[in-house]
Amino acid sequence: QEQLVESGGGLVQAGGSLRLSCTASGSTFSTYTMAWFRQGPGKERAFVAAISWSGSNANYADSVKGRFTISRDNAKNAVYLQMNSLKPEDTAVYYCNVYTYWGQGTQVTVSS
Repeated sequence: QEQLVESGGGLVQAGGSLRLSCTASGSTFSTYTMAWFRQGPGKERAFVAAISWSGSNANYADSVKGRFTISRDNAKNAVYLQMNSLKPEDTAVYYCNVYTYWGQGTQVTVSS
């Protein structure tokens, strides 16, 4: 059974950094695009970043460009999100997505 498990969330002050990890099990996702989404309080789930199967192409939401970096390790069936210069508006539950599969989410809270 395919499963995605996120980790790395937490509470951080504005300007700080966090690194999220998502590990997939049950299937090899090395040929799929992997992505991160987030859902802030009272908001709909929104795209954050995506990375191609080879890691050679990445796309970002305008709100995180220049601050967040997505990467992947196909040998570990994992995708990462390095988040720098965090802002209170980055507060959300962050979800990993591959194909039709979603993780359970990890909470990121940025205090001002």
